Amino acid sequence: MKYLHTMIRVTDVDASLKFFCDALGLQQVRRTDNEAGRFSLIFLAAPGNDGGPYQPQVELTYNWPDADGKSETYGGGRNFGHLAYAVPDIYAACQRLQEHGVTILRPPRDGRMAFVRSPDQISVELLQDGPALAPAEPWVSMPNTGNW
Repeated sequence: MKYLHTMIRVTDVDASLKFFCDALGLQQVRRTDNEAGRFSLIFLAAPGNDGGPYQPQVELTYNWPDADGKSETYGGGRNFGHLAYAVPDIYAACQRLQEHGVTILRPPRDGRMAFVRSPDQISVELLQDGPALAPAEPWVSMPNTGNW
């Protein structure tokens, strides 16, 4: 048995790709737009994990609006839990996310862990790969914001 992917539903493909690819740093590895089924599937992987179908991936599923232009609405992503990624420098990752307009909901005050949310409110945990970094500003003094 091999882990394939985690699927999350998104309501805005462009905003989701801006978050997951531009801000978080994932790479799009394949995309399927299904006219008959009126949906798009976009598979993303962390750099270095894009070498085939059995690498951990995130599947963004976008259900197109119906004939009347109505789109599905989804409840909060909190019941999903969260995605988690190890990063080589948690402070640099959080800085990059902030530069892309992402709010750091749980700052990495401990040099080890942070939480953010995607445009569809999917919680994403970032963990320092290896030992925690030494506590540093502005992260040490930054309060939590909202829920993660």
